[in-house]
Amino acid sequence: MKLNELEAKMQQTLEATQRAFNTIRTGRANASLLDRVMVDYYDVPTPLRSLANITTPDASTILIQPYDRSSLGLIEKAISTSDVGLTPNNDGTQIRLNIPPLTAERRKELVKSVNKLAEEGKVALRNLRRDAVDQVRKQEKAAELSKDDAFNLQESIQKLTDKYIAKVDEITQAKEKEIMTV
Repeated sequence: MKLNELEAKMQQTLEATQRAFNTIRTGRANASLLDRVMVDYYDVPTPLRSLANITTPDASTILIQPYDRSSLGLIEKAISTSDVGLTPNNDGTQIRLNIPPLTAERRKELVKSVNKLAEEGKVALRNLRRDAVDQVRKQEKAAELSKDDAFNLQESIQKLTDKYIAKVDEITQAKEKEIMTV
């Protein structure tokens, strides 16, 4: 395995972890809160972003304007049953989501969720490392690499893994700070 391929995969894992963090609310309206909401549109699970224009007119409101008015009820149902934890207000043409201020208890729960997502990201990085190290060992066993080359490559893989785990820790701390800021 080439180190640049491994680094590209690790970068994708880091970006996936960051996207997962973006779906956790921080007390401010953010359209990415609805990224994981899927609507059963004509019996096909469809991302909410594909069915509606999502805007944030102010810091505590998300406004959803469906492209097809007939999907309003379906969108409302999907938001109600999702893990977003917000109650949709349907006025017949659009849906408003009011973001309540977070309580201290809710903030702590959200920090736990962030830490869980961060750990999942770290596990994915460690799995990439394990696969890369296994591949190096196979190459060494097949005499494609010398012992020294294999050792150096494994060391480089470990340094790369450590670098990306540190990056996950950085974005985790930033998200925790954002959540705990009142």
